[in-house]
Amino acid sequence: MENLELIILLLFGISFLAVLSRRYNFPFPILLVFVGLVVSFIPGVPLVTLKPEIVFLIFLPPLLYGAAWNSSWHDFKANIRPISLAGVGLVFFTTLLVAAAAHYFIPQMSWTQAFLLGAIVSPPDAVAATSITKGLGLNPRIISIIEGESLVNDASGLIAYKYALAAIVTGSFSLQAAGLQFILVVSGGIAIGFLVGYLMYLVHSKFICETVVEVALTLFTPYASYLLAEYFHLSGVLAVVTTGLYLSHRSDVIFTPESRIEAYAVWDVVVFILNGLIFILLGLQLKNVLSGISESSPGELIFYGLMVSVVVVVVRFVWVIPAALLPRLLSKRIREKEEFDMRNLVVFGWAGIRGVVSMAAVLAIPLLTKEGTAFPNRNLLIYLTFCVIIFTLIVQGLSLPWIIKKLKIPKHSIAAEEYTVRTEIVSNLIQHIEENLSLVSEDLLNNVKSKYETRYKRLQFTEVPLPKMAGTNTPVQNSALEVFNEFTNVQLDLIKVERDMIRTLHQSGKVNEEILRKIERELDMEESRLRLEVYSG
Repeated sequence: MENLELIILLLFGISFLAVLSRRYNFPFPILLVFVGLVVSFIPGVPLVTLKPEIVFLIFLPPLLYGAAWNSSWHDFKANIRPISLAGVGLVFFTTLLVAAAAHYFIPQMSWTQAFLLGAIVSPPDAVAATSITKGLGLNPRIISIIEGESLVNDASGLIAYKYALAAIVTGSFSLQAAGLQFILVVSGGIAIGFLVGYLMYLVHSKFICETVVEVALTLFTPYASYLLAEYFHLSGVLAVVTTGLYLSHRSDVIFTPESRIEAYAVWDVVVFILNGLIFILLGLQLKNVLSGISESSPGELIFYGLMVSVVVVVVRFVWVIPAALLPRLLSKRIREKEEFDMRNLVVFGWAGIRGVVSMAAVLAIPLLTKEGTAFPNRNLLIYLTFCVIIFTLIVQGLSLPWIIKKLKIPKHSIAAEEYTVRTEIVSNLIQHIEENLSLVSEDLLNNVKSKYETRYKRLQFTEVPLPKMAGTNTPVQNSALEVFNEFTNVQLDLIKVERDMIRTLHQSGKVNEEILRKIERELDMEESRLRLEVYSG
């Protein structure tokens, strides 16, 4: 009960921490870990113990599903080579080198325990990566590769983890059997993900559901995909990611506009709460972890933690640089098709931040082996994993914006890209009206056409904050991040007048609650659409 009360208070506090994070431009996950560390050492605060099955089941499916949903299937497919090299090859490479370092530099660490540690800390975290890199103006391709890698490598890391754990618990290991099992687990997990995704596609598109029901189904879908895959001992992580990518690619045809608006609103809240809670709970665990280690001195523990953390960071560069350069050297098509900037490679190498998956995996280590003896060095493994997570979150997460600034990487502006898309759409719409609506009355035609002509003229007065407009070589004035949009401001002012009128009528008893909510919803949707057209840079 004490844990429940503490978690409720933490949930309340997460919202205030988010306000501080935005106000002072400080990475949200890092702030949460800091606060968790501070709270854990306050006298009288109860120890929070996390059951690994809760972390895996409650947190992992929706967070991975949300990350997959917001990823682009087109970008994922276009970057499948670098994503596969990083999401699979880099995971196993990191596992091997971390295992070697841990075995040779930590006296009490056996090979099997070292491999287990390597598998636990090898996958970067999808939630942490997207949280840290958001708003930094990175090249869209780099963002796509980072997000794609963090979706795929969770499965690779957890599969390697299961085999290493089985070797310690049972005392036996077969490389050939593990290789065949790996292929089965991966392919089976992907198949389950496609199956669940297709079934949900049929449910959403063929059956008429209420908006609330459709939104509820989106919340249960990742759990269904994960549990079904895990029931057959397949990769639940890959199943969830596959389902999310499949349905996201088809979201425009399976949801009504109302369902889509409510679904995004609900998912924003769910991901915010789970994301915040998991990182603040991460900080709260440190006191509990340190109390369980007595075999090594404080100096030795600091050395072990720093050594493993540095190896994790360095190994990423050792893999990433040749993995990016060799394909370009061997393939003329890649050199001609893909742009290359060494500075982006440095950013990608520095963006390997660990988080939720590593924490869940290490806490899932059993207390006892098959013989009934205590699991060897369990507390040390937990401590080293926490060192890697906190080191990458703080050192890499805090320094990444500074590194991007020092490298003088051109900032990609989504506003310029949006400007180009909006201009093309409006131009094509005006052309469509002129070519296909000639038979309608002149008054109606003029009214319809004037709406889009007004939009087109407004776009011509838009200042796009980018040295060059996306997709062109045309310089654009970079004088401000604000958009002069008198037409939109007038409409927003009129909506406010409408709100005041309907509120006055409601207070006087002339409008019932149902009509009030309906008109309010219409005004909300219209105001949201108008505000989305305002560029923020």
